[in-house]
Amino acid sequence: MPTNWRKSTHSGTEHLNCVEAASIPGKVHIRDTAAREAGTITLPKAHFATLLAAARTNALTP
Repeated sequence: MPTNWRKSTHSGTEHLNCVEAASIPGKVHIRDTAAREAGTITLPKAHFATLLAAARTNALTP
């Protein structure tokens, strides 16, 4: 498991909507800061880049 977790700059200070990510060769792990024990989602780096680009352009839909 990676140890270099980084919190999103958009998470704020309340820790209610926080997301952390950690990169390892070829993959990115994502977790909820408020529920770290709930586990992680692991994506190939290319898929994470696509997810991040969609989030930045508000292209994500429920």
